[in-house]
Amino acid sequence: MLDPRLLRSFVAIADAGSFTQAAERLNMTQSTISQQLGRLEEHIGRELIDRVARPVQPTATGERLLGYARRILDLQREATTVLSDPAGTTTIHIGVPEDLVSSAMARVFANFAKDHREIRLDVVAGLSRDLTKRYRAGEFDIVIVKEASPAPDHKASYPEAMGWFESARHAVKWPNPLPLVTFPPGGLYREAMFERIERERRTWYIAFSGSSLHNVLTAVEAGVGLTLLPLASTPRYKVRPYQAFGQEPAMVVSVYSWESAGPIAELVRGMSVALAERFA
Repeated sequence: MLDPRLLRSFVAIADAGSFTQAAERLNMTQSTISQQLGRLEEHIGRELIDRVARPVQPTATGERLLGYARRILDLQREATTVLSDPAGTTTIHIGVPEDLVSSAMARVFANFAKDHREIRLDVVAGLSRDLTKRYRAGEFDIVIVKEASPAPDHKASYPEAMGWFESARHAVKWPNPLPLVTFPPGGLYREAMFERIERERRTWYIAFSGSSLHNVLTAVEAGVGLTLLPLASTPRYKVRPYQAFGQEPAMVVSVYSWESAGPIAELVRGMSVALAERFA
C-alpha cells in the first residue's frame, strides 16, 4: 500500500522541481522530505526523481506514478471532507399510516431535516397494527397509528371521523351478500367493517383486497363494492357516502415516541401540529 504522506512529498518535489521549495510548501525540512522520497522509492524499488537534472524532474517510473499519486491524494482529501461532515450520520426511524403521509407532514419532515442536517429520517408507511407491533419491538423511534383508543404512553391523540363509501360513478342497489373492498388481513378498518355489517344482520364477501389506500379507493370508484374509510382520505376520489349505514364511530390517531426530549421530541411536536390541523 502506498503511504499518502510519502506520495504527497513525491508530488510536491515533482511540481516544484526542487527539494527545497517542496519542503517549504509542505512545512518540512529538506532532509525530512528527502527521507520520505527515499522511503517511497525503496517501497517501489526504483528511483522516482532524477536528482541530477536541474530542475529535478520525475524519472520514467516517476512519471507513470505521478498521475496515480495525484488521484490517490485527491480521493483522500475528498473522503476526509465527506467524513468530516456529520450530515445524515444519525437516523430517526418513523412509522406512519399511508394516508397520513400528507404534504403538511412532508413539510414538517423537510423543515426538521433543514435544521438537523446530521439526522436522516427513515419513514415507513404501513398498516397500524403492524406499525404498533414494530414500535413496541423497538424498530421505530416515532410511530403514528390508528386504534380504537390510545394506550397510556401516547404523546398525542386525535379523533378520526369514519364513513362508509360507494362509487359516485355507478348507481348500484347492493345485493346480499354485500361486496366489500378492504385492506389485507390485519387492517384495522377490515374488522370494523365485518362487525358493523354483522350488526346489521347482513352477509358479506370480500370482492377486492388492496394493499394501499389508492388501490382500495380506485376499486370503490369503479363500483367493485363498499368500503369503510376515514372521511379525510376520500375527497380526491369519485366516491360518495353510503347513506344506508349512517354514522360510524370515530377511531383515534395516536402518536408515540420513546423519547421526551431532544430532536425526537421536537419532531414529535411538529408532527402533532400537522395532525391537529388535519383533524381540526
